[in-house]
Parts: sequence; structure tokens; C-alpha cells
Amino acid sequence: MAAQPEITQRDLRNKSKEIMDAVQGGQAFTVTRDGHQIGELIPLRRRRRFVPRSEFVAMSRTAPDISLEAFRADQDATADQEMDDPYGR
Repeated sequence: MAAQPEITQRDLRNKSKEIMDAVQGGQAFTVTRDGHQIGELIPLRRRRRFVPRSEFVAMSRTAPDISLEAFRADQDATADQEMDDPYGR
């Protein structure tokens, strides 16, 4: 893994548009002050909202079978099956 380029606090202030454009493009930076590393400027990870149907189908082919009886037994073992009386304090 390549080291992140270092930028000074002054460069961050004076060249903020160029630096932020680079971050938006996926570049990360280490910010320094007085020659000491003080932080990292990294792009946010973007999460996909949807999985394409073809990818879902491909993943489903290799997924293990689910036993309905075992699934229900797991639910019964972990879920509280008792009804709480809201007035029984």
C-alpha cells in the first residue's frame, strides 16, 4: 500500500479546492503541522443502495439451503415468547 501524500495545514487552507477535489476523486492525504502528522483527510466510502439483480442471483446460487424448522427453532430459542402485561408492574 502506497503512503499517502503529506500536506501542510497551510496548504490545506490555501489550496482547499484542489485538495478537496482530489479527496472527492479518491485521494487521501496526511495533514501535518510544524512537521508533525496531525490527521488524515480521507474520502468517505460510498455504499451501494441496491445490488444488481444479476449479482444477487449469482450470490444466491452459492448460498447454503435454509432449514425452516431450524430457523424457527432458533427464533423460539432467542425471542421472548411471553406476552408482557403492561399493567403488571
